[in-house]
Amino acid sequence: MLKTSIISLALVTGFAGSAIAEMASPTEPPKGSYQQVSKLVKLPSFLPGMGSLYVNPKTLPAGPFAAYGRDGKLVSSIYMIPMKDMQAKKKFSNLGVAGQKARSVDFYYNAGHPGVAEPHYHVVIWHVDPKTAKVK
Repeated sequence: MLKTSIISLALVTGFAGSAIAEMASPTEPPKGSYQQVSKLVKLPSFLPGMGSLYVNPKTLPAGPFAAYGRDGKLVSSIYMIPMKDMQAKKKFSNLGVAGQKARSVDFYYNAGHPGVAEPHYHVVIWHVDPKTAKVK
């Protein structure tokens, strides 16, 4: 069942060409409704392994969060999907992605942090090779 959820989430997050209401710019800072996460909640402005995060507050908690490397370039789109929503089989449609092309996807559990305090999964859609992303 979890495998089906992962595949479904990957499809609605851009692999099937879903509608994109607002895209982040390829360089930091993004335009439009995106705001720096560190100005919304108590988090550092740069998170090692993730980068500098921006989000449209209206899309919380799911996102997408636009993640930028130390060079100011967009590296990934990140979703933070609460466990309770997955267990309730909540549907997430037309999420869009911060960037247009996906190179790979990481999916991992997080026990919670400022901004998304409840247990959730991070779905990271990498737009660049994660090994070379400047997020360390």
